[in-house]
Amino acid sequence: MQEGKLDDLISSLPFEIQKRVVSLLPLKEAVRTSTLSTFWRSFWFPIQLSLDFDPNPLTNEGPGQEIEQVMGMFLRSYACPEKLELNLKVLGHINKELVVKATKGGEQELHVEFFETQNVASKTCLCLHSNPAQKSSFFGVKLLHLRSVTHLSKPLVSMLLSNCNVLESLRLVKCRELESLEVETESLQSLVVEDCSDISAIVVSAPNLISFEYHGALAQIEIKNTVSLVDVVLDLRDGPGSSEFDCEDVLPILASLKDVEVLTVSGWLLEWLCSAGVIFERLEFKFNKLKELSCIDSVISKDKRDSLACFLNSCPSLMKLSVEIESKLNFIPSPCFHQYWHEPHLWMDFTTVKTNTSNLEQLKSVDLVGFVGKEDELLLMDLLLEKAINLNSLTLV
Repeated sequence: MQEGKLDDLISSLPFEIQKRVVSLLPLKEAVRTSTLSTFWRSFWFPIQLSLDFDPNPLTNEGPGQEIEQVMGMFLRSYACPEKLELNLKVLGHINKELVVKATKGGEQELHVEFFETQNVASKTCLCLHSNPAQKSSFFGVKLLHLRSVTHLSKPLVSMLLSNCNVLESLRLVKCRELESLEVETESLQSLVVEDCSDISAIVVSAPNLISFEYHGALAQIEIKNTVSLVDVVLDLRDGPGSSEFDCEDVLPILASLKDVEVLTVSGWLLEWLCSAGVIFERLEFKFNKLKELSCIDSVISKDKRDSLACFLNSCPSLMKLSVEIESKLNFIPSPCFHQYWHEPHLWMDFTTVKTNTSNLEQLKSVDLVGFVGKEDELLLMDLLLEKAINLNSLTLV
């Protein structure tokens, strides 16, 4: 070995051992090895197949059965990591193809991305109803990542989901045509829906669900039969969506999350609820188990500050609070509400707001990120320092 230069010991290993080493990496990290050299890129040369595809809908015979068999063989093979590229000629449409790129990694992980030629935007709905008693062609897939699901690819996605009976983690990203999602399964523990701009409704019934993340515009979210749910992210950075904001629709979402221990929420949602007259301590539910709260927003204003203070009254067990200001987020102004849930209260002066805020006896840690010393930020710090009577640390970034 030359001085100052390290030998590439892994590249000198037998090919099968190298593949085994890569298979032990998380798939996201394993794929990065393709950038190291031409040799490492060879791990990721895909298996390419061309098949006919009938989207109306997939059946157990003909093209549908053939595609399911190919996917089953790909997932059951011992080769890992491995990529499969299916070029599906859509029957009845000249020059129209659906390209499916599937990447299989260790730990029973599968990533699937869809591409269309001559794409015509069309809304689609997805339903996942697993049946553990049903024989599964893709037995063993525990982590499934779906990207760019379209109306045309829906039959394929339904086939994938119906064959993943031990699925523990499902992630949907950039599914721009997805309008609604319905999930009913016993095995699922983690669900992430991100950047699906047309989605308006999500229904989840999963008794073993531990973590739920949603990133996008406000949607109608119904979470039921989730006795194990602990960690929830409601990152509503894209605002209220196309539907008219109504407390009748939003408060049931929060009520379904009342037993979580970790919650991330967009500050504008709390502000809009309080602007509509919601007083959180008067609601029929409280967040009695909530231990960690993160509030994300583009700015701290008087109304955002006071609405957060109002929400803290419903979190008696809170131990850690994080308020993060992201200047890159869009500012979402609150509308004028003419009907009030309880009564308008954001007009109060700061002294009254502090008086009405309960002592946060369990709060031990506060992180304030992105603060630049504006008046409302300093007043929020003042409120927290006064009400968190057992505070151990306040970190200002």
